[in-house]
Amino acid sequence: MLALARFADRQDAYPTLKTMSLLNDTTPLPPPLDLSGWRKLPAVLMVVGAVLSVIGAAVNPAEFGFSWLLAFMFFLSIALGALFLVMVHHLSDASWSVATRRVCEHIASLLFPWLALLFLPVAFFAKHIYSWMTMDPHGNNSLSAKWPVFTMPGFYITSAVFFGLWWLLSSRLRYWSLQQDETGGALCTHRMRFHSGWGIVMFALTLTFSGVLWMQAVQYLWFSAIYGVYFFASCVWVALATVYAITVLLQRQRILDRVLHNHQFYFLGLLFFAFTVFQAYIEFAQYFVVWNANMPDETFWYVIRQNGSWWWVGMVLIFGHFLLPFFVLLPVKAKTDFKIMLPVCAWALVMNFLDLSFNLLPMPHPHGYPFQWLWLQLGCLAFTGGFLGWAFLKNFNRHAPFPQKAPRLLEAMGINYVAPDEISSAASTAGGVHE
Repeated sequence: MLALARFADRQDAYPTLKTMSLLNDTTPLPPPLDLSGWRKLPAVLMVVGAVLSVIGAAVNPAEFGFSWLLAFMFFLSIALGALFLVMVHHLSDASWSVATRRVCEHIASLLFPWLALLFLPVAFFAKHIYSWMTMDPHGNNSLSAKWPVFTMPGFYITSAVFFGLWWLLSSRLRYWSLQQDETGGALCTHRMRFHSGWGIVMFALTLTFSGVLWMQAVQYLWFSAIYGVYFFASCVWVALATVYAITVLLQRQRILDRVLHNHQFYFLGLLFFAFTVFQAYIEFAQYFVVWNANMPDETFWYVIRQNGSWWWVGMVLIFGHFLLPFFVLLPVKAKTDFKIMLPVCAWALVMNFLDLSFNLLPMPHPHGYPFQWLWLQLGCLAFTGGFLGWAFLKNFNRHAPFPQKAPRLLEAMGINYVAPDEISSAASTAGGVHE
């Protein structure tokens, strides 16, 4: 109460603070949405998706394998991007991201066991997806250079290591975050920073190698030194779009309205804009390096993607993945305008799905996008989305929606803000200097 009183007393002296931190207090939120009719949506998605997936697996196992891998990588990219946002929060000791930290923690916790379970169909149909699994690595220079990872035992062992490390990191960060809600002790903060310190290095390695092993290895003859960075940029980009949309919904439902203000949405939108540029830069850099070198064992990857409708998919990605969100997000006010941001976030999810399709599907369909199998791709996407949505809501409903005793929670709420001139004035007074 004393902190609230001090904060209220300072509003006239610091109008900028009042404008930024209390915008939600002066601008009433629209009434909460009635979401009672959406409670069964995860179950409906799982049922419909399961039926389509089973039909697809029976009709064409290879096509089902690629469709399931596409859906799996789509949601894996969101979970990995959320894990990165959690670690960056702890390493930077930020206050604005306190409100969204718990959402990111719950998304990251989907990595294990839920996404690990969803990886089982990929492991089972791996022979239909990765042609090198049935080849002799000693008779192929490209495979022998990647031995023993690009072997059947190496594939399964390495995949298990990925999920084991992700489980260790995400579970420790979430455990100490929930412990902080109970104790509020400094040890919790120190442990989360410690795990983020070693975790950011491990995260970079596992994300890079998982992208290579599960996506790039679909066409094992091709290689790129930038592929890991590309996958990282895509993960964070789509995770920011997902977190922004979820945060807007939680604020509308009055779940996070106590800790959310316009400047926090602005920072989320600013990061989303930054990774829009960064991801496009990495994609272009990869294309520029490969195409400029003009080596057939590298350029064939892009040559295939100029055939048939794949060329049009590439054009859609250039304009839809970069140019459209770039110019829409360029104005400052657009980053806090929900009528602009929510459609852009939904569009980002579509573009991420199309981008992953552009990476995976030209292998079985080199002449164009397989629109005849779109029903199977959407079915796999519906089942995985419904399953992970159910797991996310289950975890979210069991715990507080935001960290209750985080060290910078009051700053996130705009309560214990100390102006720079107030700090300098106090320092001058302590030193015996009076102006």
